[in-house]
Amino acid sequence: MMDKQLQPKNKAVKKGLLWGILIIFLLTIILVNVTNKKQVNLKRDTLRIQEVIKGDFEDVILFNATVEPKTSVLVNVIQGGAVSEIFVESGQIVNNGTPLLKVYNPNAELNYLTQETAMVEQINNLRNLRVSIKNQQLNLDQQLLSIDNDFRNARRQYKIDSTLYKKEVIARNDFYKSEQEYTFQKERNNVIKKSVSEEKRSRVVQLSRIDTSLLNMEKSLELLHKNKENFIVKAPVSGLLSSFNPILGENYNQGQPIGKIDVLDGYKLVANVDEYYISKLYDGISGSVAVNDKSYEVKLSKIYPEINNGQFKVELNFKQDSLSADIKRGMSLKTKVFLSGKSKALLVSKGLFYQSTNGQWIFVLNSEDKAVKRNIKIGRENPFYYEVLEGLKAGDKVITSNYDDFKDVEEINIEQ
Repeated sequence: MMDKQLQPKNKAVKKGLLWGILIIFLLTIILVNVTNKKQVNLKRDTLRIQEVIKGDFEDVILFNATVEPKTSVLVNVIQGGAVSEIFVESGQIVNNGTPLLKVYNPNAELNYLTQETAMVEQINNLRNLRVSIKNQQLNLDQQLLSIDNDFRNARRQYKIDSTLYKKEVIARNDFYKSEQEYTFQKERNNVIKKSVSEEKRSRVVQLSRIDTSLLNMEKSLELLHKNKENFIVKAPVSGLLSSFNPILGENYNQGQPIGKIDVLDGYKLVANVDEYYISKLYDGISGSVAVNDKSYEVKLSKIYPEINNGQFKVELNFKQDSLSADIKRGMSLKTKVFLSGKSKALLVSKGLFYQSTNGQWIFVLNSEDKAVKRNIKIGRENPFYYEVLEGLKAGDKVITSNYDDFKDVEEINIEQ
């Protein structure tokens, strides 16, 4: 009877043990999985380990800039046509006004000849009209002199006859004739003088207009002669001729560029900079470049706000004379631009960890063989360091290499 009562109890104990073993097994598996997820074993030589330091932070950016002429002037074809002669080659030093090439355009030449003939004819007509008006004015002056002389004679005779008539030397009829002649010549003289005066004013205005027209026509003729010289393309400034590759017989349109001249007054630097810095740069900010162990100070002179492929364009001018034998067009120079002065800061070397963490955390060694995740706060950066604002102290050793393969773990076991 006693054996029969104990049998159910033994079964319950066995069932409980089995469930306990199963639960412990499952918890063990879960614990192992969790542990494996949060830890990783890595060889030391696959990691880049750096020490956090306290030092001078120099807020600078580095980029490559290309040396270009400070001033370049395009050479354009003023009169379109086919190239008939080439006088110089690309790469030559030319002076202002040096003939570069000649174009041929028969239609334009015929048009110039027709215009010139018409202008010369108009100028001759205006000059002839001017001479005619001057001759008419001379005739008027002569008539006026004759009329004035008649008036003077009539007045003198009237005075003589008045005296003689009072003395009863001449008859009354003769005196009246003399008086009438004087009155007529006096009125005639006044009318003619008034008319001639108005005529003179009119002719002065007419001559002034003719002179203005003549001056304009002569200027137009002079400009036409200068335009005829446009068949020869000349250097607009002195300097180094470049990008000049015309071909005999090739047609060029009016205003089409055919080359450029680099004015030898110095150089500038042109660079493309990451758009991250567009709000940090401004005109006048200083920088430097090193050429053959010699440092040259530069100054940002222009910022182009357009963003292309994540970059924007800037120009920098040399503060001192850039016409140095060390600096040549086309050189690529490593340029340093100072965003601010030096200041003491906690620094960590730049590395690929930033791309994995966005600077929000980093692995810090708490012993020679273990590193743990720690939250940090990054401030400024330059090409060499990040400024650490929170989470680290001087002397801490951190892993700065790429975290992409293990950024979900909490600890790294470092193996030798």
